[in-house]
Amino acid sequence: MSKKNKKDNEGGLVYSTNSNLQFNNFDDDAEEALTAGQQNLRIHLDRLGGGKLLTRVSGFVGSDDEIEKLGKELKQKCGVGGNVKDGNVLVQGDHRDKVLQILLKAGYRAKKAGG
Repeated sequence: MSKKNKKDNEGGLVYSTNSNLQFNNFDDDAEEALTAGQQNLRIHLDRLGGGKLLTRVSGFVGSDDEIEKLGKELKQKCGVGGNVKDGNVLVQGDHRDKVLQILLKAGYRAKKAGG
């Protein structure tokens, strides 16, 4: 492990003379997970270069594992590829209607967004 990574993992603390110091490892970016009924998801259609279409699901609040699980389920049920990136689930192609039905059946509050 390089020194740079080690310092980041410890929050920048190198040495302390305080004998009562309690080092707590916590993630400042961690968000409290919401249940499916509390999620407000938006389904967008993005147009990429070359005339390709992309269905993007945004607004998910929860851990990385949960959004990865949701992304995997959506990709499997649509029968296409995709990715989870920056808190968004990306599904290749125009699958807004199918994704909307899958999310509603799973108990999420979701709707189409954009023009």
